[in-house]
Amino acid sequence: MSTDATALFLTSDEITALADHDDYIAPVRDGYRQRGEGAPAEPRTTLFSEAPAGMLTGYLAILPETGAMGGYTYAAGFEGRDAHFMLPLFDADSGEPLALLDGASLNPLKTGAAGAVGVDALAREDVEDLAVIGSGTQARGQVRATAAVRDFERVEVYSPTQDHRESFAAEMNEALDATVAAVASSAAAVEGADVVVTATNASEPVFDGDLLEPGTHVTAMGQYHPAKRELDPTTIARSKYVPDLRDRATTDAGSFIHALEEGVVDEDHVHAELGEVVAATAPGRENDDDITVFDSGGTAIETVAAGHMLYERATEEGVGEEIPFAPASRAMD
Repeated sequence: MSTDATALFLTSDEITALADHDDYIAPVRDGYRQRGEGAPAEPRTTLFSEAPAGMLTGYLAILPETGAMGGYTYAAGFEGRDAHFMLPLFDADSGEPLALLDGASLNPLKTGAAGAVGVDALAREDVEDLAVIGSGTQARGQVRATAAVRDFERVEVYSPTQDHRESFAAEMNEALDATVAAVASSAAAVEGADVVVTATNASEPVFDGDLLEPGTHVTAMGQYHPAKRELDPTTIARSKYVPDLRDRATTDAGSFIHALEEGVVDEDHVHAELGEVVAATAPGRENDDDITVFDSGGTAIETVAAGHMLYERATEEGVGEEIPFAPASRAMD
């Protein structure tokens, strides 16, 4: 009779204690490098419920060199009006389960790391000014990780609620070496910025693409649904557009889809996937005047890479609870 496998269960609190923001960047970068060299990954699949309103989402990736595969499954909305994230992680050689992670605290950390990899791959080296649109948990994750790959002197943050942007600026002033200030409009943040990060759930563009100066890099991470479009068609049209996965561009990348519908770009406007740039199988920024966009809607690439890093740390430190998993063959014995 086949014996049970064991997997390590990690709680959200245990995950928070295992690694800092900076620790996620190297494994996520390596995950995208593997994708650029052919590792399998698929965009999200989302099922929507109207009554009660909510969505069930999942996506998958295999990282052969990391030795792990898996994905994210999460439910958001419904009657609980909240979200819950689960990350199952499997061994890429044996197929046996390695871990099951509570993804609540992991989510902004791995997403922030993906944004940082995008900035590192596409932004100029001499950037000084960072603009942030949004002041929630995802914006915090983006800023902390992005500051680990570039030395910013100034950060300007805008969100519609004054108290939110001011408390964000105060918190980030303590956390970063840069001077962080709240500003009264998205235009004030974007004008003169070298890097722009949008971390919102907006269904309309959050700034005017004509304000972008040559050489600016934009990371947009609120583009995970056809109706979510933080960036206007002008920004898309002016940019070298780099999504995390090429197939996402026409399925759930709302800003790109809207630019297609407006007729300002066609599908050939997708410059490359992020992994192709990281792996140097496609060029990224080619001169200091390029405007670049990284569309970070979320993939299992950063999820599996981050999950495996946490699994290894937990194993080394004796953290987590082992849980048994029966093999399917047992049902046939």
